[in-house]
Amino acid sequence: MKLNKEEEFFFSLIQAGLWGKAANLLNYEEIDFSAIYRLAEEQAVIGVITSGLEHIDSTSIPKDVSLLFVGSALQLEQRNTAMNDFIENLIEKMRRAGIYALLIKGQGLAQCYDKPLWRACGDIDFLLSKDNYQKAIDFFTPLATSLDEEKPYDRHLSMKVDKWEVELHGTIRSGLWKKLDRTLDTIQKTLFFEGQVRSWMNGHTQVFLPKQDEDVLIVFGHILQHFFRGGVGLRQICDWCRLLWKYKDVISNDLLETRIKSAGVMSEWKTFAALSVDFLGMPSEAIPFYDPSTHWSKKASKAMRYILSVGNFGHNRDNSFYQDQSYFKRKFKAVLRRFEDFFIHFNVFPVDAFRVLVVLLARGCKTALKGK
Repeated sequence: MKLNKEEEFFFSLIQAGLWGKAANLLNYEEIDFSAIYRLAEEQAVIGVITSGLEHIDSTSIPKDVSLLFVGSALQLEQRNTAMNDFIENLIEKMRRAGIYALLIKGQGLAQCYDKPLWRACGDIDFLLSKDNYQKAIDFFTPLATSLDEEKPYDRHLSMKVDKWEVELHGTIRSGLWKKLDRTLDTIQKTLFFEGQVRSWMNGHTQVFLPKQDEDVLIVFGHILQHFFRGGVGLRQICDWCRLLWKYKDVISNDLLETRIKSAGVMSEWKTFAALSVDFLGMPSEAIPFYDPSTHWSKKASKAMRYILSVGNFGHNRDNSFYQDQSYFKRKFKAVLRRFEDFFIHFNVFPVDAFRVLVVLLARGCKTALKGK
């Protein structure tokens, strides 16, 4: 994959921000920093890029550029601090109501970074056992200012509480193919019935997170879910890399290999491992089952081009047709997009792309028959 000079500089800054490497300045006078900022926004990595800029002599970067990135990073700090305070208070209230949950993704993964408050925050995601999931729905429903329709297969409910998006998860299923979801179901049982958790002290509150052996597959499953269903961003892949890096000495490779094979995602794992090493500068010794062969690097390049084109959670896509068109036009355009994505995914993961297409089209037909 051939990168333009802004993309080269962008990835150099990501590597500097993630690992403290010296960034390659190239000819900074020729760099369009507005393009760098746009890429950082599209991929939700403003904080990582700002950290990368710290590894460059400050006199080398125009002052207005430095102020732009630093100002954005400070806004991230304020939002993250407010979110952490909200999570602390919310978890305490849930516990007083007899509701116990694991915090997944988001703020828990942020603790794997050198600067947790510079990670772009998103939703607040709670994973709950069957009983706690229903109790949480009853608890949150009167608090929510808006409430989405529950997804029964995933046992997933999104809502807005105050100014924050809160998601309740009764499962960690991806909705992609059965082998993957069965493995994720097994991991969930391990979390709740074997107590495989770690924790983070958020202020005065102990917040429980999935243990690293389980979390690494939960995060990877989430990456695949968004890659196949509308657009994964570099933020999620950076999260995965930092999780692997922080726990590189304690993750069980034997258990990980068993689970990757059970889920049928070894091809995806090796592709994203190559992508992480080739583009994000991930130290290869810290990523299990990394294969330096050109076969995986080629797949990684194809995957990266797709990631850059769609942006974090489909940031770069025009989704206006979901609101502006008639019901049948919406469905028709959604199917067209599904096939467009299929041909891209097929070029990287042919077998699984076909599986996902069948699953998603069948689900879409079922939804259409219900008139939704």
